[in-house]
Amino acid sequence: MEQLFIGFTSLGWQQLVMYLVGFALIWLAIKKGYEPMLLLPIGFGAILVNLPLSIAGVPTVAGYENGFLKVLFDMGIRTELFPLLIFVAVGAMIDFGPLFRNPFMIFFGAAAQFGIFATMLVATMLGFSLREAASIGIIGAADGPTSIFVSSLFAPNLLGPISVAAYSYMSLVPLIQPPVIRALTTKKERRIHMVYHESNAPKWLKIVFPIAVTMISGIVAPISVPLVGSLMFGNLIRESGVLERLSQTAQNELAYLVTLLLGITIGSSMVAANFLTLQTLMILAMGLVAFVFDTAGGVLFAKLVNLFLPDDRKVNPMIGACGISAFPMSGRIVQKMANDEEKGNIILMHAIGSNVSGQLGSVIAGGMVLALVPLFAK
Repeated sequence: MEQLFIGFTSLGWQQLVMYLVGFALIWLAIKKGYEPMLLLPIGFGAILVNLPLSIAGVPTVAGYENGFLKVLFDMGIRTELFPLLIFVAVGAMIDFGPLFRNPFMIFFGAAAQFGIFATMLVATMLGFSLREAASIGIIGAADGPTSIFVSSLFAPNLLGPISVAAYSYMSLVPLIQPPVIRALTTKKERRIHMVYHESNAPKWLKIVFPIAVTMISGIVAPISVPLVGSLMFGNLIRESGVLERLSQTAQNELAYLVTLLLGITIGSSMVAANFLTLQTLMILAMGLVAFVFDTAGGVLFAKLVNLFLPDDRKVNPMIGACGISAFPMSGRIVQKMANDEEKGNIILMHAIGSNVSGQLGSVIAGGMVLALVPLFAK
């Protein structure tokens, strides 16, 4: 009889809290539509792994030492396979054309990585090691796969909260960015129009670009090759023109399947005993700070640039916020804000150009962190 109710007697307040967290993530995915491909499986995984005596993720029952979530975690996260496959899919989705048409946008992608290094400094001051601080700071890249890749190498003990923070804040970009942008800009600045000149980048440039970026990154920072190489391989598939069906598969079936598995696997890392700690709350708070700093860094850089530009060539400072890696969500948010301020103000292509540079900038920032931190952490 006791065995019949063992599930109920094994429940603790920590599990109940994690159920609420899981329900909240699922609610945000379904009701609010915030990145449902990520938040729904993460929320369900959090519930699943915290069921009492669950054989899905933790070896609590004799004979079930390898629950299916643990198998997915070991094969997809510990080996960095899932993040790298996601990068192949993302690379196949990205069109670097807007960046080629306006190369100046690359500076916004660089400026919007400010939050990574500012948060690293804050984390070290709070007592985290340099490797842990780097893993926390990379949340500000607004790039979930980069966060997982870096933390799996530098701070596997923090992989759960870092992954959840990275993907949760990515899905909440529509709530995080607009208040920061409005606080740092005037109505006049948000109404600035930008002229867009349509021009097609030559095909040879689109093909050479991913190859050149991979080679340069591999020579300068060899440890960054898995990140940069996966992204650029996906982009080369897209731009080659001879692998159209494979490109579409990478953009759709591969992206959906790996994202689904990645989400539920991240959820499986949210075991109550490890997740409900002061350290986790600190990581979540610093992740939010990193996002705010990244957005602010891009906007303030755009305002700085405007000081040196004539009135007819000033940039709308909102596009600086698109320098984060939340592609293409951030670009769409900025366009919506511009249209809300003044109907017919189209800055989408400039915003997307900044957003594309942010995707590239986040990968480069991740590579820099991977290359430099071991040198200083010795």
